[in-house]
Amino acid sequence: MLAILGGIGAALAWTATTLTASRATRYVDSWSLLATVMTVGLVISIPAAALSGTPTIHASNAGWLIVAGCANVAGLLFAYSALRVGKVGVVAPITSTEGAVAAVIAVIAGESLSGGTAGCLIAIALGVALAAHTPGGGRVHLKSVMLAALAALAFGLGLYAAGRNGQSLGIAWAVLPPRVVGVAVIALPLLATRRWRMVRAALPYAVAGGIFEVVGFASYALGARHNLAIAAVLASQFAGLAAVFSFLVFRERLTRIQVAGVVAIVAGVSALSAIN
Repeated sequence: MLAILGGIGAALAWTATTLTASRATRYVDSWSLLATVMTVGLVISIPAAALSGTPTIHASNAGWLIVAGCANVAGLLFAYSALRVGKVGVVAPITSTEGAVAAVIAVIAGESLSGGTAGCLIAIALGVALAAHTPGGGRVHLKSVMLAALAALAFGLGLYAAGRNGQSLGIAWAVLPPRVVGVAVIALPLLATRRWRMVRAALPYAVAGGIFEVVGFASYALGARHNLAIAAVLASQFAGLAAVFSFLVFRERLTRIQVAGVVAIVAGVSALSAIN
Protein backbone atom coordinates (compact mmCIF):
# COMPACT_ATOMS: atom_id res chain seq x y z
CA MET A 1 0.00 0.00 0.00
CA LEU A 2 2.83 2.45 0.82
CA ALA A 3 4.41 1.79 -2.58
CA ILE A 4 1.13 2.69 -4.27
CA LEU A 5 0.57 5.79 -2.16
CA GLY A 6 4.18 6.90 -2.65
CA GLY A 7 4.02 6.49 -6.41
CA ILE A 8 0.68 8.29 -6.71
CA GLY A 9 1.92 11.06 -4.43
CA ALA A 10 5.02 11.53 -6.57
CA ALA A 11 2.97 11.61 -9.79
CA LEU A 12 0.62 14.26 -8.41
CA ALA A 13 3.46 16.35 -6.99
CA TRP A 14 5.54 16.21 -10.18
CA THR A 15 2.45 17.08 -12.23
CA ALA A 16 2.03 20.17 -10.07
CA THR A 17 5.74 20.97 -10.44
CA THR A 18 5.53 20.75 -14.22
CA LEU A 19 2.40 22.90 -14.46
CA THR A 20 3.66 25.59 -12.07
CA ALA A 21 6.99 25.73 -13.90
CA SER A 22 5.23 26.17 -17.23
CA ARG A 23 3.47 29.25 -15.81
CA ALA A 24 6.47 30.68 -13.98
CA THR A 25 8.68 30.55 -17.07
CA ARG A 26 6.28 32.95 -18.78
CA TYR A 27 7.42 35.67 -16.37
CA VAL A 28 11.06 34.94 -15.46
CA ASP A 29 14.06 33.24 -17.05
CA SER A 30 14.80 29.58 -16.39
CA TRP A 31 17.94 30.29 -14.33
CA SER A 32 16.12 32.58 -11.90
CA LEU A 33 13.25 30.12 -11.59
CA LEU A 34 15.65 27.28 -10.84
CA ALA A 35 17.48 29.39 -8.24
CA THR A 36 14.21 30.11 -6.46
CA VAL A 37 12.96 26.51 -6.63
CA MET A 38 16.26 25.17 -5.27
CA THR A 39 16.38 27.76 -2.47
CA VAL A 40 12.82 26.96 -1.38
CA GLY A 41 13.65 23.25 -1.52
CA LEU A 42 16.80 23.71 0.56
CA VAL A 43 14.93 25.67 3.23
CA ILE A 44 12.46 22.80 3.49
CA SER A 45 15.05 20.02 3.31
CA ILE A 46 17.63 21.19 5.87
CA PRO A 47 15.43 20.87 8.99
CA ALA A 48 14.20 17.43 7.90
CA ALA A 49 17.76 16.23 7.25
CA ALA A 50 18.96 17.62 10.59
CA LEU A 51 16.19 15.86 12.50
CA SER A 52 16.91 12.53 10.78
CA GLY A 53 20.56 12.47 11.90
CA THR A 54 23.78 12.34 9.90
CA PRO A 55 24.21 9.25 7.70
CA THR A 56 27.49 7.44 7.06
CA ILE A 57 28.77 8.33 3.58
CA HIS A 58 31.72 6.34 2.22
CA ALA A 59 34.24 7.89 -0.16
CA SER A 60 33.11 5.57 -2.95
CA ASN A 61 29.61 7.03 -2.74
CA ALA A 62 30.54 10.70 -2.48
CA GLY A 63 31.29 11.07 -6.20
CA TRP A 64 27.97 9.53 -7.22
CA LEU A 65 26.13 11.77 -4.78
CA ILE A 66 27.71 14.80 -6.45
CA VAL A 67 26.82 13.47 -9.90
CA ALA A 68 23.24 12.83 -8.79
CA GLY A 69 22.91 16.35 -7.41
CA CYS A 70 24.43 18.05 -10.46
CA ALA A 71 22.41 15.94 -12.91
CA ASN A 72 19.15 16.76 -11.16
CA VAL A 73 19.88 20.49 -11.26
CA ALA A 74 20.85 20.32 -14.94
CA GLY A 75 17.72 18.33 -15.71
CA LEU A 76 15.48 20.90 -14.06
CA LEU A 77 17.21 23.74 -15.93
CA PHE A 78 16.68 22.02 -19.28
CA ALA A 79 13.08 21.15 -18.35
CA TYR A 80 12.27 24.73 -17.35
CA SER A 81 13.85 26.02 -20.58
CA ALA A 82 11.75 23.55 -22.57
CA LEU A 83 8.56 24.58 -20.78
CA ARG A 84 9.38 28.23 -21.46
CA VAL A 85 9.06 27.73 -25.21
CA GLY A 86 7.10 24.47 -25.61
CA LYS A 87 3.87 22.72 -24.72
CA VAL A 88 3.47 20.86 -21.45
CA GLY A 89 1.74 18.02 -23.28
CA VAL A 90 4.92 17.31 -25.24
CA VAL A 91 7.66 18.34 -22.81
CA ALA A 92 6.41 16.34 -19.80
CA PRO A 93 6.21 12.94 -21.57
CA ILE A 94 9.68 13.36 -23.05
CA THR A 95 11.26 14.29 -19.71
CA SER A 96 9.53 11.28 -18.14
CA THR A 97 11.75 9.00 -20.24
CA GLU A 98 14.48 9.50 -17.64
CA GLY A 99 14.02 5.88 -16.51
CA ALA A 100 14.66 4.66 -20.04
CA VAL A 101 17.81 6.80 -20.21
CA ALA A 102 19.03 5.29 -16.92
CA ALA A 103 18.42 1.82 -18.39
CA VAL A 104 20.50 2.66 -21.47
CA ILE A 105 23.34 4.00 -19.31
CA ALA A 106 23.26 0.79 -17.29
CA VAL A 107 23.52 -1.26 -20.49
CA ILE A 108 26.46 0.83 -21.69
CA ALA A 109 28.08 0.25 -18.29
CA GLY A 110 27.88 -3.49 -18.86
CA GLU A 111 24.48 -4.68 -17.65
CA SER A 112 22.49 -7.10 -19.81
CA LEU A 113 19.43 -5.99 -21.77
CA SER A 114 16.31 -8.18 -21.81
CA GLY A 115 14.03 -8.46 -24.81
CA GLY A 116 11.20 -6.77 -22.94
CA THR A 117 13.39 -3.82 -21.96
CA ALA A 118 14.64 -3.44 -25.52
CA GLY A 119 11.05 -3.39 -26.81
CA CYS A 120 10.09 -0.68 -24.32
CA LEU A 121 13.09 1.45 -25.30
CA ILE A 122 12.15 1.16 -28.98
CA ALA A 123 8.55 2.18 -28.22
CA ILE A 124 9.78 5.17 -26.21
CA ALA A 125 12.17 6.27 -28.98
CA LEU A 126 9.36 6.03 -31.51
CA GLY A 127 7.08 8.01 -29.22
CA VAL A 128 9.64 10.81 -28.86
CA ALA A 129 10.02 10.96 -32.66
CA LEU A 130 6.26 11.22 -33.13
CA ALA A 131 5.88 13.81 -30.36
CA ALA A 132 8.59 15.89 -32.04
CA HIS A 133 6.60 15.98 -35.29
CA THR A 134 4.99 19.28 -36.16
CA PRO A 135 3.52 20.54 -39.45
CA GLY A 136 6.04 22.70 -41.24
CA GLY A 137 8.85 21.76 -38.85
CA GLY A 138 8.36 24.62 -36.38
CA ARG A 139 11.68 25.63 -34.87
CA VAL A 140 10.24 26.62 -31.49
CA HIS A 141 8.58 23.21 -31.09
CA LEU A 142 11.75 21.37 -32.11
CA LYS A 143 13.75 23.48 -29.65
CA SER A 144 11.43 22.49 -26.81
CA VAL A 145 11.75 18.82 -27.82
CA MET A 146 15.54 19.01 -27.83
CA LEU A 147 15.62 20.74 -24.43
CA ALA A 148 13.19 18.17 -23.02
CA ALA A 149 15.40 15.37 -24.39
CA LEU A 150 18.44 16.93 -22.69
CA ALA A 151 16.43 17.10 -19.46
CA ALA A 152 15.64 13.39 -19.79
CA LEU A 153 19.34 12.62 -20.34
CA ALA A 154 20.34 14.59 -17.26
CA PHE A 155 17.59 13.10 -15.08
CA GLY A 156 18.50 9.64 -16.35
CA LEU A 157 22.12 10.12 -15.35
CA GLY A 158 20.93 11.29 -11.96
CA LEU A 159 18.83 8.15 -11.50
CA TYR A 160 21.75 5.94 -12.47
CA ALA A 161 24.10 7.80 -10.11
CA ALA A 162 21.60 7.45 -7.28
CA GLY A 163 21.40 3.72 -7.96
CA ARG A 164 25.19 3.39 -7.83
CA ASN A 165 25.34 4.83 -4.33
CA GLY A 166 24.42 1.37 -3.09
CA GLN A 167 23.17 2.40 0.34
CA SER A 168 20.14 4.11 1.77
CA LEU A 169 20.75 7.58 3.15
CA GLY A 170 17.20 8.05 4.32
CA ILE A 171 14.55 10.06 2.54
CA ALA A 172 15.57 13.45 3.94
CA TRP A 173 19.23 13.06 2.92
CA ALA A 174 18.29 11.69 -0.50
CA VAL A 175 16.35 14.90 -1.17
CA LEU A 176 19.05 17.27 0.12
CA PRO A 177 22.03 16.99 -2.33
CA PRO A 178 20.34 18.48 -5.44
CA ARG A 179 19.11 21.44 -3.37
CA VAL A 180 22.61 22.07 -2.00
CA VAL A 181 24.13 21.91 -5.48
CA GLY A 182 21.39 24.12 -6.91
CA VAL A 183 21.88 26.85 -4.34
CA ALA A 184 25.70 26.69 -4.50
CA VAL A 185 26.02 26.55 -8.29
CA ILE A 186 22.96 28.51 -9.45
CA ALA A 187 21.40 30.67 -6.75
CA LEU A 188 24.50 32.16 -5.07
CA PRO A 189 26.29 33.11 -8.33
CA LEU A 190 23.11 34.74 -9.65
CA LEU A 191 22.70 36.62 -6.38
CA ALA A 192 26.33 37.75 -6.41
CA THR A 193 26.10 39.05 -9.98
CA ARG A 194 22.62 40.55 -9.41
CA ARG A 195 21.09 38.46 -12.20
CA TRP A 196 18.52 36.71 -10.03
CA ARG A 197 15.21 38.03 -11.31
CA MET A 198 11.86 37.33 -9.66
CA VAL A 199 8.56 39.14 -10.17
CA ARG A 200 5.39 39.03 -8.10
CA ALA A 201 3.43 37.16 -10.79
CA ALA A 202 5.96 34.30 -10.89
CA LEU A 203 6.77 34.02 -7.17
CA PRO A 204 3.76 31.89 -6.10
CA TYR A 205 4.45 29.41 -8.92
CA ALA A 206 8.17 29.26 -8.07
CA VAL A 207 7.54 28.67 -4.35
CA ALA A 208 4.92 26.03 -5.11
CA GLY A 209 7.31 24.38 -7.56
CA GLY A 210 10.04 24.18 -4.92
CA ILE A 211 7.67 22.60 -2.42
CA PHE A 212 6.16 20.10 -4.86
CA GLU A 213 9.60 19.10 -6.18
CA VAL A 214 10.69 18.07 -2.67
CA VAL A 215 7.36 16.42 -1.84
CA GLY A 216 7.45 14.41 -5.08
CA PHE A 217 10.98 13.14 -4.58
CA ALA A 218 10.32 12.26 -0.93
CA SER A 219 7.06 10.50 -1.82
CA TYR A 220 8.76 8.45 -4.53
CA ALA A 221 11.65 7.54 -2.21
CA LEU A 222 9.17 6.34 0.40
CA GLY A 223 7.26 4.23 -2.11
CA ALA A 224 10.43 2.79 -3.67
CA ARG A 225 11.53 1.50 -0.26
CA HIS A 226 8.57 -0.88 -0.27
CA ASN A 227 8.32 -1.74 -3.97
CA LEU A 228 10.43 0.17 -6.47
CA ALA A 229 8.64 -1.15 -9.58
CA ILE A 230 5.17 -0.16 -8.39
CA ALA A 231 6.34 3.25 -7.20
CA ALA A 232 8.17 3.90 -10.49
CA VAL A 233 5.23 2.87 -12.66
CA LEU A 234 2.81 5.11 -10.79
CA ALA A 235 5.22 8.05 -10.46
CA SER A 236 5.91 8.02 -14.22
CA GLN A 237 2.24 8.77 -14.83
CA PHE A 238 2.96 12.43 -14.10
CA ALA A 239 3.63 12.77 -17.82
CA GLY A 240 0.12 11.69 -18.78
CA LEU A 241 -1.46 13.71 -15.98
CA ALA A 242 0.45 16.84 -17.01
CA ALA A 243 -0.61 16.37 -20.64
CA VAL A 244 -4.27 16.01 -19.62
CA PHE A 245 -4.21 19.03 -17.29
CA SER A 246 -2.43 21.14 -19.91
CA PHE A 247 -5.29 20.37 -22.29
CA LEU A 248 -8.04 21.04 -19.75
CA VAL A 249 -6.53 24.05 -17.99
CA PHE A 250 -4.22 25.68 -20.56
CA ARG A 251 -6.17 24.61 -23.66
CA GLU A 252 -3.09 23.21 -25.37
CA ARG A 253 -3.73 21.45 -28.65
CA LEU A 254 -1.62 18.64 -30.06
CA THR A 255 -1.79 17.04 -33.49
CA ARG A 256 -2.96 13.46 -33.77
CA ILE A 257 0.58 12.34 -34.50
CA GLN A 258 1.87 14.12 -31.37
CA VAL A 259 -0.89 12.55 -29.27
CA ALA A 260 0.11 9.12 -30.60
CA GLY A 261 3.70 9.89 -29.63
CA VAL A 262 2.73 10.96 -26.11
CA VAL A 263 0.67 7.77 -25.66
CA ALA A 264 3.60 5.64 -26.88
CA ILE A 265 6.00 7.37 -24.46
CA VAL A 266 3.71 6.99 -21.44
CA ALA A 267 3.01 3.34 -22.28
CA GLY A 268 6.69 2.57 -22.87
CA VAL A 269 7.83 4.26 -19.65
CA SER A 270 5.12 2.49 -17.65
CA ALA A 271 6.00 -0.91 -19.10
CA LEU A 272 9.72 -0.33 -18.57
CA SER A 273 9.16 0.58 -14.93
CA ALA A 274 6.96 -2.48 -14.42
CA ILE A 275 9.49 -5.04 -15.73
CA ASN A 276 12.56 -3.60 -13.99
